[in-house]
Amino acid sequence: MIPYERIAVIGAGAWGTALAEMLCQAGRSVVLWAREPEVVRAVNDEHANPHYLPGIALNPALTATTDPAAAGSADLVLLVTPAQHLRAVCATLAPALLPGTPVVICAKGIELDSHALMSEAAATVLGTRPLAVLSGPTFAIEVARGLPTAVTLACADAAQGARIVETVGQPHFRPYGSTDVIGAEIGGALKNVIAIACGIVMGKGLGDNARAALMTRGLAEMRRYGALRGAKAETLMGLSGLGDLALTCNSPQSRNMSLGIALGEGKAMDEILGARRSVAEGVATAAAVASHAESLGIDMPIAAAVAAVCHQGADLDRTIQGLLTRPFRPETA
Repeated sequence: MIPYERIAVIGAGAWGTALAEMLCQAGRSVVLWAREPEVVRAVNDEHANPHYLPGIALNPALTATTDPAAAGSADLVLLVTPAQHLRAVCATLAPALLPGTPVVICAKGIELDSHALMSEAAATVLGTRPLAVLSGPTFAIEVARGLPTAVTLACADAAQGARIVETVGQPHFRPYGSTDVIGAEIGGALKNVIAIACGIVMGKGLGDNARAALMTRGLAEMRRYGALRGAKAETLMGLSGLGDLALTCNSPQSRNMSLGIALGEGKAMDEILGARRSVAEGVATAAAVASHAESLGIDMPIAAAVAAVCHQGADLDRTIQGLLTRPFRPETA
């Protein structure tokens, strides 16, 4: 018997829709919550989500709603909202949720003002409800098509985590359990920042050597920041760290990398964001982590450079030159 049969997926962007479709295909009873009435109509009437996941035919058994109270009858809730809105969505959901309903956070980011991780932000609103984090190298379209995918499912309560793994795991969607919630979150959040930097390198035509260097030095920043927040180094070398970094920094399919490419090609930030419906989480996370790192005295030059370009209009060429002329240092320092 599957531990959780009735699942509410909160957020009908590409990732939320893909997860809902995957779980519905596996025989779970799934309701998908969306803020936009037009998305709800498309899912219910056309069995599609052309706004966020075009080209995918959805299971007719998948239903959508704009009513957050629908989550109240769920055995398991997946939170798949933009990171900067997660706290507010939790406040909307909280009155409907039963006290013991486990909540799986599928958003990747760090809050701008508080520097809180998503689990920390959710806990302030949801209280003692069981929390878990699902993170890893995933493109929504591939999950929706049933292509092989592996992720990290992190939960401080290993037994609770195992029940969630049993519920969401499929032959083509393989969750690997972990108790390191912080590590899983930091890997998922910071890889988006590094992906923007790698996109800039591609857009500027600086070569594959530079992109490989950025990925590696970005991983070093991720580990430094993670160490001060209590993450385990081995988590950041796993699916939700190195794995997600490798995927996001090597494909223009990534929203964050494609944003960086557009910046590298000379497009203005406002122009890029104005043409998009989906969120590139690395933009806000760059500002959050750069500010937090500075306050903690952590050296994170790549994150600081991305934040300066995205939020302060820093000149790309001068910013790149600033990174290239930093003092030489031991690799492990």
